[in-house]
Amino acid sequence: MCGVAGIVSFQSTATPGKHILERMVQQLYHRGPDGYGYFVEAPIGLAHSRLSIIDIAGGDQPIHNEDKSVWVVFNGEIFNYIELRQDLVQQGHVFYTHSDTEVIVHLYEQYGDDFVSYLNGQFAIGLWDKNNQKLILVRDRVGIAPLFYTRQAGQLLFASEVKALMAASEQSPQLNLKALDQLMTFWSPVSPETVFKDVYEVSPGEMVVVKDKQITRKRYWDWQFPVNGDYAVGSDDELACQLHDLLIDATQLRLRSDVPVGAYLSGGLDSSVLVSIIHHYGNVPLRTFSIGFDEQSFDESDHQNNLIKHLNAKHSRIQSSNSDIARDFVKTIYHTESPVLRTAPVPMATLSGLVHNQGYKVVLTGEGADEVLGGYDIFKEAKIRQFWARNSNSAMRPLLLKRLYPYLDMSQGQAYLQQFFGMALDQPGLTYFSHIPRWTTTAKCKDFFSDSTKGVLKGDALEVMNSSFPENLCRWHPFNRAQYIESKSLMAGYLLCSQGDRMLMSHSVEGRFPYLDHRVIEFANRLHPKMKMRALNEKFLLKRAMGKYIPQTIIRRHKQPYRAPDILAFFGENTPAYVDELLSEDKLRSYGYFDHQRVGRFLKKVRMGRAIGYKDNMALVGILSTQVWHYLFVENHGRNVAMN
Repeated sequence: MCGVAGIVSFQSTATPGKHILERMVQQLYHRGPDGYGYFVEAPIGLAHSRLSIIDIAGGDQPIHNEDKSVWVVFNGEIFNYIELRQDLVQQGHVFYTHSDTEVIVHLYEQYGDDFVSYLNGQFAIGLWDKNNQKLILVRDRVGIAPLFYTRQAGQLLFASEVKALMAASEQSPQLNLKALDQLMTFWSPVSPETVFKDVYEVSPGEMVVVKDKQITRKRYWDWQFPVNGDYAVGSDDELACQLHDLLIDATQLRLRSDVPVGAYLSGGLDSSVLVSIIHHYGNVPLRTFSIGFDEQSFDESDHQNNLIKHLNAKHSRIQSSNSDIARDFVKTIYHTESPVLRTAPVPMATLSGLVHNQGYKVVLTGEGADEVLGGYDIFKEAKIRQFWARNSNSAMRPLLLKRLYPYLDMSQGQAYLQQFFGMALDQPGLTYFSHIPRWTTTAKCKDFFSDSTKGVLKGDALEVMNSSFPENLCRWHPFNRAQYIESKSLMAGYLLCSQGDRMLMSHSVEGRFPYLDHRVIEFANRLHPKMKMRALNEKFLLKRAMGKYIPQTIIRRHKQPYRAPDILAFFGENTPAYVDELLSEDKLRSYGYFDHQRVGRFLKKVRMGRAIGYKDNMALVGILSTQVWHYLFVENHGRNVAMN
């Protein structure tokens, strides 16, 4: 992908300064190291940093139409650009490049604001319509490519990353405490909020139109599920055949490139299916990449090796240690531009570094399969809790959770299960019933907020999240509600952002996601939930459709979520100096977000080796990453400063 930036003045005769655009786009060098491009003409200024993948010789941006009345800067890929170009040429449009970007300006000429519905891709677009003096900002359907905007000094500024917006201002940003409150509940703010005060994201599937000093937001696409039992009709085999063909086509489209393409291989079902499709249908050399961990409980190397041998793939692996995670954590927060609750993004940056060093700019990944096709344990957990809610006094029903989580400590008996999983059993129809245990546990991080932080926060994060849901959510099957919430919160706000795009682009690598092709999503959304999860057998239809390509050991293995060491990375043999500094009483008092006494008592527990649970790990990473965020973006105004 690339980096985009722009300024539109609300004074029609004012011309944005090119020197400001240069400062902005230079902050995006890691996203596009192959060159910069600019267009400046009152009242608009557009800038682009390029990662050359399609039409390497002729695809420099900004791109314009025939009479230069429409200009565009674009981050991402339009995978069906060849077919779109053929249609547009037949309708009389004249192209001057072979890039996928130019398709956008001609589609807009032909179809106006509806141009986006023709795109199959991942994109963040800034389009200037000179004749109508209108700026359009639009983001792909699921939120793969980031895009942010802010309003200041009679202008609207937009960019792929917030640090580019900061480059246009002399003032240090402020933390949006409302967004931090949401992040400490849902793992990310509720879109369009960001952790930067007065900075907003273009939400997934949204178009923002700027015209006559007005900013209008409108949704052009969203996840939709059947009501009244109106599910797709067909036998298991018929539906599996349809999914099979869709996934092959989605993968083949994402192999279109003028540079070599590789693939991530985790050792799980999703990436194994994807790599197998490339092997059988890709017509490109199979090149795979993976990461291993020194901590054996996190390592999946044995499973990766099974598929590598099965397909005889050319493979590269890199190892991640606790000290690697601690060393690279500050740099990771510089790229996420957000606090995080897990260290998992850090090794993903290490992996993209391996891809870059091997000479690759593009990788396909299996992200999205769990959300689209029903793979997460949280979906199984919700099914069990719904079953339990029908007889909340049952002693047997909650024991099904032991099958789901065999590592659960059952020494406390049903009281433990009731305390953690039994929340809201009297409200099984609650829209977010599926996520209450996770969100309640995550929200324990907020126990460490200072009194001043708590004093600023008003309202309930759950109310904000609930108000963001579509009106007909309550009419969907409970399984589909859980899918929607997961896709709009954890996936869009964290997995595709902090753990996805930002870690890939930190080393100038573009990730592509076949499972998130909107045609695959729309097909899967029409399926009855039992086609996704048969009893507690996750991704039932995916296994039926693609199982013939991969070893049965991978089909049958228990799903292992991708994780990395958290507390162990920072409080092992050598604690990095920045940890002690940023968690010191002085820094905690100075920044003001957390109560220094509560954090101090918690750190004693950590250093004694007694903080080992899920919520302890989240709390430590959440507090530390927030302190790092303040150090980088408030104290040092977004400079990528070294910190040992």
